[in-house]
Amino acid sequence: MAGYDDRDGKIWMDGKLVDWRSANVHILTHAMHYASSVFEGERCYNGKIFKSREHSERLHYSASCLDFEIPFSVDEIEAAKKATLEANGLTDAYVRPLAWRGAGEDMGVSSARNPVHLAIAVWGWGNYYGDAKMKGAKLDISKWKRPSPETIPVHAKAAGLYMICTTSKHAAEAKGCSDALFMDYRGYVAEATGANIFFVKDGEVHTPLADCFLNGLTRQTVIGMLKEKGITVHERHIMPEEMEGFQQCWLTGTAAEVTPVGQIGTYNFEVGALTRDIAESYEKLVRS
Repeated sequence: MAGYDDRDGKIWMDGKLVDWRSANVHILTHAMHYASSVFEGERCYNGKIFKSREHSERLHYSASCLDFEIPFSVDEIEAAKKATLEANGLTDAYVRPLAWRGAGEDMGVSSARNPVHLAIAVWGWGNYYGDAKMKGAKLDISKWKRPSPETIPVHAKAAGLYMICTTSKHAAEAKGCSDALFMDYRGYVAEATGANIFFVKDGEVHTPLADCFLNGLTRQTVIGMLKEKGITVHERHIMPEEMEGFQQCWLTGTAAEVTPVGQIGTYNFEVGALTRDIAESYEKLVRS
């Protein structure tokens, strides 16, 4: 496929649909230098974006965490996403809204006088982890740790928080892995580079407490589904050595959906019945 900068189609930018190849920003855009941008990752199934409004609301929340305001309301963002999908003729797609501080009067750490922009791009995207969706992903353990909430707005979906995700995923891929698992600043199991993590032991589910990383919308959805099935869910701090006693494992995220994990470092997991059941149930839910 062509690079993401060289495709046919339309991208919505600041209220207008523009040609894909013309969706550009100035080199002195503040976000490029200081990571003053937030984004969402969404999936559209059969013409309907799953949890669309919740994503738009979270985009506004993330912007507020970075001390800027998006100049479009949630309703306007919802309409823009619909228009972008229609303009590109897509009913099954990945949807990427992005808000950022642009180029303006300020070019330093401070950027209060610079305009805020919003863009929405959509494209077809299959399984995030390829065939790992069936046989189970293999994860490396990152050398980096998720930071303390006292150091950065950890609950925002902000671009700057993904710097260590990129370096960790590159290191994992170099080892033949699909992704990497982070510990947090205290040493507890946290999340993968772009997905939350769940474990199974003796029919009960354990997942890290989302107190220093993004509480994903897919994570919240899956927890609700498990509880509806009568399965006990423990949201708690998990020590790395506990992974030896877990029997199953999976990742959740808009891109990842529900992806089983077969190995993390030296720990191995089966792609068991509960993992397959929740993956199938999630697939039915998003397409219902």
